Amino acid sequence: MDFAAAFTRDPQAAPYPVRCDASAAAAFAVLAAVLALTVDDGRAPDALGWALLLAAHVPLAWRRRAPMPVLLAMVACVVPYHALDYMHLAPIPASMTALYTVASTGRPRRTLFVGLSVTSVTLTIQVFVNPHEMVELLRVSGWVIAMLVFGASIRLYRQLVAGVMERAEREAERKVAEERLRIARDLHDLLAHSITLIGVQTSVAAHVLVADPDRLDREALVKALDGITETCREARSEVRTTLDVLRATPEGPLPDLASLPDLVRTSGADLTVRTGAAKVPAAVGAAAYRIVQESLTNAVRHGSPGADLSVDVGLEKDVLTVRVTNGGSAPGGTGGSGGTGGSGYGILGMRERARSVGGTLSAGPRDGGGFEVAAELPLPGREVTV
Repeated sequence: MDFAAAFTRDPQAAPYPVRCDASAAAAFAVLAAVLALTVDDGRAPDALGWALLLAAHVPLAWRRRAPMPVLLAMVACVVPYHALDYMHLAPIPASMTALYTVASTGRPRRTLFVGLSVTSVTLTIQVFVNPHEMVELLRVSGWVIAMLVFGASIRLYRQLVAGVMERAEREAERKVAEERLRIARDLHDLLAHSITLIGVQTSVAAHVLVADPDRLDREALVKALDGITETCREARSEVRTTLDVLRATPEGPLPDLASLPDLVRTSGADLTVRTGAAKVPAAVGAAAYRIVQESLTNAVRHGSPGADLSVDVGLEKDVLTVRVTNGGSAPGGTGGSGGTGGSGYGILGMRERARSVGGTLSAGPRDGGGFEVAAELPLPGREVTV
């Protein structure tokens, strides 16, 4: 039996409470009979004494279902039993159990009321039966108070454990929600980038086919179709990696700075990485990768044809900087990355990416024309050099 679980769980929610309590009541009745026959603490029970003693144990079968009625029923049997000066020790285990149940399942005010009432009744009976036994009066009162305090302490401990478990469940739910948001951003970035590139490459292939059918540029057509195939392969691989993370059995690492050359190559942008041999945490590297990916996706989707795209990633003290610059101009003056006023979630998702690792991100038109996305991602644990 797990005693820790017995003390921490709600006794009224335990399985088969009546069956378990009935077995305990039978065991207490046997113990009371043994005490009545072997201990000299009052006169031996006669027929009435045995009837009162055994009847006092019957309500214990429902002690967790109805603590107060059980206690009152026991008091109705135990008070005349003690008043007739039968062997006093016999019903004590069952009486203490009923008191403990009331204290461990009720509110403090009820526990205090029960304690005062039971102590008053007990002392009154003791005064009439043994008026000269002051030590016995203190001993009985001490047992009653100790059992009530023990039951109240167990109740408070259960409330504390329940509160801790509730906070742990809320924290787990919060982490699940954050993980779902992260996965949604991953899938959004991945699919938006891949579908945009596939659309561009498909447009190139269609243009080659219809521009001059008599002088079909087979090499350009094959290159466009190969690009579509490669983009689909990369998208499938990253989707599989994301799903493997959900299954807690990842087959490969999350995208990082080492994956930037392959990402930038598909968009034709110029890439500059100035991180040297510094080790970038996986979360920061993945955030930088996704920011670059989303920026290039928006640039290809909204930017002017032939615009100059450049990606610069560097380290400045303890901060990883990411700059994606589009020298073209999108329709409506929104810039190559879709603008801040668009209806999509591109820039919002990039800001959430940066915020998830404690960084910041800005996006907007450049003074000399075009559009720029700039992010600063701090590296945790890295010493600042002055």
